[in-house]
Amino acid sequence: MVLVYHDDAQREYAYGPAGGLPDTKVGTFSDALMAEAKKRGWNVISMKNDWKRIFAWETNVRPTSGLIQ
Repeated sequence: MVLVYHDDAQREYAYGPAGGLPDTKVGTFSDALMAEAKKRGWNVISMKNDWKRIFAWETNVRPTSGLIQ
């Protein structure tokens, strides 16, 4: 199982409340979901830390952990 954690408010959106992010009504990523993912060994991919580029037109490309290019 792979979950995409939308945690990059600067380049896209940040959906919480997991990790202290804003608790939104759309696209939520709850603390319970994060705990379940850890418990079951699911991969949680952080848009902030694991994606160099979110949109094709971005010119400011971040260094990342290298999961998503």
